[in-house]
Amino acid sequence: MRYVEVEGLHLSVIGLGTWQFGSRQWGYGDAYATEVAPALVRRASELGITFIDTAEAYGLGRSERIVGAAVADLDPRPIVGTKLLPIAPAERIVASQARRSARRLGVPSLDLYQVHWPNPFVSPRRVMQSLRPLVDAGLVTHVGVSNYSLGAWHEAERALRAPVISNQVRFSLASPAPLRDLVPDAVADGRVVIAYSPLGQGLLSGALAPGDPVTGMRRMSPLFRRDGVERAMPLLAVVADVAAAHGATPAQVALAWLVSHPRVVAIPGARTVEQLEENAAAADLALAPDEVDRLTEAAEAFAAQS
Repeated sequence: MRYVEVEGLHLSVIGLGTWQFGSRQWGYGDAYATEVAPALVRRASELGITFIDTAEAYGLGRSERIVGAAVADLDPRPIVGTKLLPIAPAERIVASQARRSARRLGVPSLDLYQVHWPNPFVSPRRVMQSLRPLVDAGLVTHVGVSNYSLGAWHEAERALRAPVISNQVRFSLASPAPLRDLVPDAVADGRVVIAYSPLGQGLLSGALAPGDPVTGMRRMSPLFRRDGVERAMPLLAVVADVAAAHGATPAQVALAWLVSHPRVVAIPGARTVEQLEENAAAADLALAPDEVDRLTEAAEAFAAQS
């Protein structure tokens, strides 16, 4: 495993995303929430994964409770990032949200508290003003944002008067836009870009063929509209070619491409322990510079037609 250091946090470049923990829309069932999810957290720790990402919105708080119970006895304890929805970002309301997340996670303070989405009716400045007292009081150790543009990220940091250490965004070979601005800025400023949906909700795994039915959460993804799998075939061919050269899976190549870029952390979810182990191994898959370039060119070509 490899790591990124940011403001005292030791983040594994492959983390564990837990959107699916306790969320019925994934269709994984109660056994997943009660048995598989805790096993994933424990195995992640054994594999050297030090960062677990959740949110108050995942399963209406159930994901936080599952993660909190699973990490309670781990030593060392992983860094847990959670997220708030800034629907009404007044100080009292945000403080209540943070305290509820801390209770569900079973912690006295939140390692990384991220603003889940920009509020279109409230400026980043106002949202950060509501978070600043929580940092001063020690309830929140580090602040991050999610789905913020570069300008909004900078505005948030100016308003917080402290580092906003991360920006969690949709980022993968199928969604490479953060390479143009967020990643160079994170490198320059010592911040981190956290890549969610790093496998394009399964598009990059190579498991789907043109004409396959789009089901479940994929129906909500723009990647699968207008024959998305068929349009992705040139990109998937490059991924498969690089994977064959390394004896790796397409998913591992997609993750290795992401974390080949400095200051990038990927947070794939996992349905099984075996899938988690496959994801973690991607951290040690070294792509040659020309392979990274080929993958980047194919990613940009796909994005240009999407």
